Amino acid sequence: MAKTGIGFVGVGNISGIYLKNLTEKFKDLEIIGVCDLIEEKARRAVDSYGMKLYRDMHELFADPRVGIVLNITRPGEHFEVSRAALEAGKHVYSEKPLAGTFEQGKALVALAKEKGLLLGGAPDTFLGAGVMGCRKLLGENVIGVPIGAAAHMICHGHETWHPDPEFYYRAPGGGPMLDMGPYYVTALCQIMGPVKSVMGMTRITYPTRAITSQPLNGTVIDVDVPTHQTALLRFASGAVATLITTFDAYSMPGVNCIEIYGAGGNMIVPDPNNFGGEIKIKVKEKNSPDAAENFGGGEWIPIDTPYDVYHGNSRGVGLADMAQAIKDGRTPRASAALQTLHVLEVLTSIERSSDEGREIAIESPFEAQKMLPITAEENCF
Repeated sequence: MAKTGIGFVGVGNISGIYLKNLTEKFKDLEIIGVCDLIEEKARRAVDSYGMKLYRDMHELFADPRVGIVLNITRPGEHFEVSRAALEAGKHVYSEKPLAGTFEQGKALVALAKEKGLLLGGAPDTFLGAGVMGCRKLLGENVIGVPIGAAAHMICHGHETWHPDPEFYYRAPGGGPMLDMGPYYVTALCQIMGPVKSVMGMTRITYPTRAITSQPLNGTVIDVDVPTHQTALLRFASGAVATLITTFDAYSMPGVNCIEIYGAGGNMIVPDPNNFGGEIKIKVKEKNSPDAAENFGGGEWIPIDTPYDVYHGNSRGVGLADMAQAIKDGRTPRASAALQTLHVLEVLTSIERSSDEGREIAIESPFEAQKMLPITAEENCF
């Protein structure tokens, strides 16, 4: 079967794992070439992996060998790059978030539909053994009906390690909710269904940040996006979750990334920024009439995920699934129309709720896609 050609627009920090996985793990994909505003970055990728170096993205779009454009530019550039690629007739897979605003995201989805093209994107970590395992176990009623959840992404920002962290603190696309929130909200929606409405409170704790990493050590960043954001998510099912993302606090041991509260017990979901990880369950006492069988009571019990695939860093699996979806004539699992746009609306509505002081209804659809086979060869979609 012919391989699907991939063209990289942007060769930043995340590009390394995409380059590695697309050449070693996902054999039905072929990297045709790369481009970056900083030519040195693109040239390093070309020297390491041996593909074409394009002068700019428009030259890349014009290459008929490129079937899908992989947009891994900075968040504030996602909209313009994806729009230009769609206008050029290319399918697009974008790193998160889909765009810097919900309005931009809606415009991209409408353009893709008008052009008859596929549009999707990260995160694809929900296709890993961790979230897929939780989704399967929840379907087996091991903790009863979900009534709520709590999710935490706590760190003190990126200026101590990232080589060029300014974009994390600038609009559009900056802040912890748009940076890390996509992993958490995607996982929650895959497990618990679509979000119906949100309420949020946000703040900028530090109006400036000093970079201590190289090569920009000593540079001061002006912060213009909220860096501590707390939200309530009301799901269509009736369940309610709390979500905290922050670049202002120090992580505390013992705080779970995601915990699902069920009528018959609780479930700890592995870090949604990873593909695998340990699932834990705590259920009611054995003698309780509605306790789950075989899981005991009182203590957290580690559960081996029922999935044998995608435990390690498998970034690119969503892109590989999109390539297969083109051949199959189906919707990709990481679809913008049915997933990433919904997540973007949830995330951006949190700041809007804080600004307007009210609950915000979510209008975009979300559909959990067909789960991967429990045991399968890589690329078996």
